[in-house]
Amino acid sequence: MQTKSNILIRKIHLEEEPLIAEHFYKMWIDVGVPENAIEANWQEIILEFIQNARDNLQYQAFIAEVDGVVVGSTSCQLHAGLYPNAIKPKHRKLGYIWGVYVEPVYRRRGIAKLLTNTATDYLKNIGCTRVVLNASSAGKPVYTSLGFVESNAMHIDF
Repeated sequence: MQTKSNILIRKIHLEEEPLIAEHFYKMWIDVGVPENAIEANWQEIILEFIQNARDNLQYQAFIAEVDGVVVGSTSCQLHAGLYPNAIKPKHRKLGYIWGVYVEPVYRRRGIAKLLTNTATDYLKNIGCTRVVLNASSAGKPVYTSLGFVESNAMHIDF
């Protein structure tokens, strides 16, 4: 549990997982995904994803509270991988952070940094040697200030 003035970062309780889904949905809207491009059963899809990650990938979520009000969240887990990994975990065990979200009126108070640091601490404690995340253009300055570096990932849109 981390605190900064009146900001509390804590592990999420299972009954709060719909908050993670809601914040993930809001994050997509914030980055410009049209509502009609998001599946109608988005909450069910996200909660199933979380269940699988909890069962298989050491998933953990954290929420940020300000004066007892939930204002943000993030999730982290072992990286599921995009290709076979034949490297020993002590040399390469990837963690993944996703869904860092802070309600707009609470942004620019260091909450995203606290959430991200809490997630990286968790991933380091479970033996991860590297943490990966995907950043929005608004999030890049937050993550670079925490020591994240841009990688050589490339993509093409069709």
